[in-house]
Amino acid sequence: MRSTKLLTKKATTEPPSSDVNRAIVLRPYPAASATSAEAQGRLDEAIGLALALGLEVSASEAAPLRQISPRTYLGSGRVERLKQEAEALGAGVIVMDAPLSPVQQRNLEQDIGAKVIDRTGLILEIFGLRAQTKEGRLQVELARQGYERSRLVRTWTHLERQRGGLGKTGGPGETQIELDRRIIAERIIKLKRELEEVRRTRGLQRRARSRAGLPAVVLVGYTNAGKSTLFNQLTQAGVLAKDMLFATLDPTARQVKLPSGRTVIVSDTVGFISDLPHELVEAFRATLEAVTEADLLLHVRDIAHPESEKQRADVLAVLAQLAKGADGKSPPVLEVWNKIDQLDAPTREARLRRAGALGQEEGALMSALPAVAVSAMTGEGMDSMLAAIDQTAFSATRIVTLTLAPSDGRIRAQIAAIGRVLEESSDDEGNITLRAELLIADAARFAPLEPLPEAPRLAAE
Repeated sequence: MRSTKLLTKKATTEPPSSDVNRAIVLRPYPAASATSAEAQGRLDEAIGLALALGLEVSASEAAPLRQISPRTYLGSGRVERLKQEAEALGAGVIVMDAPLSPVQQRNLEQDIGAKVIDRTGLILEIFGLRAQTKEGRLQVELARQGYERSRLVRTWTHLERQRGGLGKTGGPGETQIELDRRIIAERIIKLKRELEEVRRTRGLQRRARSRAGLPAVVLVGYTNAGKSTLFNQLTQAGVLAKDMLFATLDPTARQVKLPSGRTVIVSDTVGFISDLPHELVEAFRATLEAVTEADLLLHVRDIAHPESEKQRADVLAVLAQLAKGADGKSPPVLEVWNKIDQLDAPTREARLRRAGALGQEEGALMSALPAVAVSAMTGEGMDSMLAAIDQTAFSATRIVTLTLAPSDGRIRAQIAAIGRVLEESSDDEGNITLRAELLIADAARFAPLEPLPEAPRLAAE
């Protein structure tokens, strides 16, 4: 996607009226630590995010910065040029592909005279537009409330501070900011409680699936890598699949029969992105638990994208963040190189050879699995991918927590013989709690011994 440089010449006609759907996209980047090519790639991504929100991008620029201004992030000269450009184009929105503080956002809006939205706010708006299920809407609202709580300084600056007491110099009462902060805090507590119920329901579903011995295969990858198209090829589910960032938000799961006749549960997930906002990772933890609880991850990569390697690194960074919150647990990863139909013949042949020979580097989130090259659009390579899933998913292990009665010594010995006991403890009545690593088929045999998920419990604020 090509970008348009900001105009430098003043309009000679009457400037158009401001349009809240017309935007200028700016990607500021430290001149000393990033190349212009890297900045252009991020700018193109930011333009894609703006288009996904339905904005009309009138102008865009990757702007090098010598230093970040605490007041407005940008220097005063660039702020003035942005103001002139917004007036000339009638742009009512400035998209800043950068993390702005509440004060910086407020000052930019005052100086430019247009709405300013940063990267986190832009992604939150897209998520709010895409969420269809109750769970998705809950998670988006939780993320939005956390984001807005820090920005009350911007939201309420137009209101007078209320005052209490008697006479002319009474003490300060509850301000509008304080009142709104309290309302938001109460709303966050309610949303977390509802999401805890969602988490418990998912735990019950996973337990039922475990009893049936069905491995969970979860699609992960950078946004717009083709996960939903691949999911539709596998399941014929009819999930929305468009050439658009974050086209899919709500997770979907379907059963898929493999060449051996065995069955797995395949789940689609929300796409990852570089600098994924912390608020979203926290709010979507109930959904993203599917990633850490999976038996196999299919990392879908857009192998035709010029930034494919960087996108891969961004996805692995998010997976590492999720694994840290799951006590370091990480499933094996099978890379799926998608969109090979978009490569020219020589590049395509080279990628196919490389995929077949690749043994991924060992690490906390990687396994020594070859990559599989496919085209989710045409169906090419799907048989090879299904065979790889068949071979990998049923040879994977699962970590289970089991509760044994004092008389279950024989079962304890069986578990130790066929798997690996990671932790073991006993209570005053002699009941034994085990954390053990077992093959999936063996884990399914002992699933009735797994404890029920805990009832919803809200951590203290």
